Amino acid sequence: MTEATQLRPTSRSRTQLDLHYQIAMPQPESHLFEVTLQIKGWDADVLDLKMPVWTPGSYLVREYARHLQDFKAEGKQSLTWRKLSKNHWQIDTSHLSEITVRYRIFANELTVRTNHLDATHGYFNPAALCFYIPGFEKNLIRITIAPPHADWQVATPLEAIAGEPNTFVAADFDTLVDSPFEIGRHQLYEFEVLQKPHALAVWGQGSLDADQVIADTQKIIAVEASMFGGLPYDRYLFLLHLSSQGFGGLEHKTSCTLNYSRFGFRSQDKYNRFMQLVAHEFFHLWNVKRIRPKALEVFDYDNENYTPSLWFSEGTTSYYDLNIPFRAGIYNAQTFIRALSKEITRFLTTPGRRVQPLSESSFDAWIKLYRRDAYSDNSQMSYYLKGEMVSFLLDLLIRERHGNERSLDDVMRRMWHQFGQVEIGFTADELQGVIESVADKSLSDFFHRYLHTVEELPFNDYLEPFGLQLVADKVDHQPPFVGMTVKTEHGREAIKFVESGSPAHQAGIDIGDELLALNGLRVSADQWSDRLSDYAPGDTIELTVFHQDELRTYSVTLAEPRPTNYQIVPVDRPTPVQEQNCAGWLGCSLASLR
Repeated sequence: MTEATQLRPTSRSRTQLDLHYQIAMPQPESHLFEVTLQIKGWDADVLDLKMPVWTPGSYLVREYARHLQDFKAEGKQSLTWRKLSKNHWQIDTSHLSEITVRYRIFANELTVRTNHLDATHGYFNPAALCFYIPGFEKNLIRITIAPPHADWQVATPLEAIAGEPNTFVAADFDTLVDSPFEIGRHQLYEFEVLQKPHALAVWGQGSLDADQVIADTQKIIAVEASMFGGLPYDRYLFLLHLSSQGFGGLEHKTSCTLNYSRFGFRSQDKYNRFMQLVAHEFFHLWNVKRIRPKALEVFDYDNENYTPSLWFSEGTTSYYDLNIPFRAGIYNAQTFIRALSKEITRFLTTPGRRVQPLSESSFDAWIKLYRRDAYSDNSQMSYYLKGEMVSFLLDLLIRERHGNERSLDDVMRRMWHQFGQVEIGFTADELQGVIESVADKSLSDFFHRYLHTVEELPFNDYLEPFGLQLVADKVDHQPPFVGMTVKTEHGREAIKFVESGSPAHQAGIDIGDELLALNGLRVSADQWSDRLSDYAPGDTIELTVFHQDELRTYSVTLAEPRPTNYQIVPVDRPTPVQEQNCAGWLGCSLASLR
C-alpha cells in the first residue's frame, strides 16, 4: 500500500452516500460527453472531488483531467468551487445534503485506455471520465447512460439495475474504474464457455470472421480456465474496436477492451497475432487483476504506483500469450517456435538491453516505457519483452529440472492460490520464493543476474536440454554495419535511429538529421542497404547530411555485419533425453521442427 493511499480519510466512509452518475452525449459529433453527478446524503461544509491521473493496467500518468471543461456545482443554487490541484476540485456545500455536479469531457482519442465519442459510437473508461470522493471510494455507485439515438445499445460488464433503463451499479469506485462502456450500434455476439455466459461486442467494420474468432476464443478460455481450475467470474465481456491501424488491449476483472486493425484478420500471421492479444488480455484476469504486486493491492489514483514486478505481471503474460494459442490448437508447435524466435530477435536487436535491468524497467514504467522517444531503444528495455524472455527461461529451467512434471504453470497456480484468490498483493521476495519452491532450488543467482543486472541471457544453456539451439542467420550477404535507420518522410530521408556506440554514432551523426549523399552521390532510404553492399567492413565512407539545416559531411568507418534475425532450431544429433524433453514440452519430435 502506498503512502498516499494510507492517508485516505476513512472516518466518513461509514456514512453511505447516494452517488448517481448520468452520462449523456446529445451531440456525439462534438466529441463531448456531458456528465452529471448527483450526490445525496452529504453532511460536511466542503466536498472534495478528484479525477484519477491514470487507469490500472496502463502505467502512465495520463492527466485525464486535462479533458474536463465547463465544471459547475449546484445545490439549491449555484455553489462556489475552486481547484486545489490539477485533478482536485473543492466545492463549498454549506452542509447541503444534495449536490449536483455537471461537467463535460472531450473524448476524441481512440485507445483502450482513453475515451472516444463520435457519430458512430461512444466509448469511455470511467477513470478518464468520473470523479471519486476521497474517503468514499467504497461507496456504491449507480451510472445511467443516455444514448443520443434510440437504436444505440450499451455494453458494459457492470450489472444492470432492473426496471431502470440503461442504469448500472458498481459496488465501489475500483469496480467502476474497472468497467469500460461501449455505447452505439455495435454487433453483439453471445456464447458460453464452461456454462458461463460471455459476449463479444464489435464496433467498426473490417474482415473479422466472428464465428471463427469466437470459436478460437472459446478454446483460449478453456485452456486458461484449465490452468487455474475454473473461471473466477459469473460473466465476461470482450469489447473489440476495429480501427484503421490500431493495436492494443486493456484488461479488467470481468472484461477487456481490444483495439485491432480492421483488416488484420486475413493473413494467418496477423490472425494469430490477434488471438495472442486475446490470450494476453484474458490471462490478465488472473495475472495482475487478481494476482498483483503489493504496490497495486490498493490503487492510488493520484500518483504513480511503483513496483519492480511488472516483468511478471506483463512479461510472464506475454510469454503465455504465445503459448496459450499453441495449447489451444490455434497454431502448431512450429508456429509457436517461430513466434518465440521473433521475440528473441526483437530482444537481441534492442541495444537498451545492455543498459536497463529488468527490475528497473518495471519500476520506471511510469517515466520510460510509455514515454518513448527516438533514443529509447538505446537506453530502455521493455519489461514486457525481457520479462517474456526471463519467463521463458524459467519455464525451461523448471521443466528440465523436473522432467516436465513441473513448469511455469505451477508457479501461476501457486501464485493464484496464495495471492490471487484472496487478492493479497505479493512482494518481489514473495514472488521469488514461490518460483523457487516450484523449481525446488535457490534462484538468487538467476534473479540477480537476469533481473538486476544487464548480463546477457544464456538462451542456449536452457534450450540445449530440449535438443534446441538459438542460431543467428548468416551475415555473409549482409551489408557492413553502420548503426542507423533511414526512412523516407515527407520527401526527405530522415535518420530515425542511431545506435549508441555504432560507427554512425561515433562519427557524430544524430537522430533527426536528413541524409543526402553517400560518397558524394544522393542516396535514399530504399537504396541505403544496396549502396552499403558496395563496401566492405573497415572501409571509410563519407555521409552528407543536413543537421539542423546545416550541411555537414561525416567520415564513417564501416563495421562487421551484425545478425538481424535469430531462430530456434533443433541440434544436429539430439540424444534420447533431449527428444524426450522436447516431446514433454511441445508434444512433438525434434524432427518435426526442422
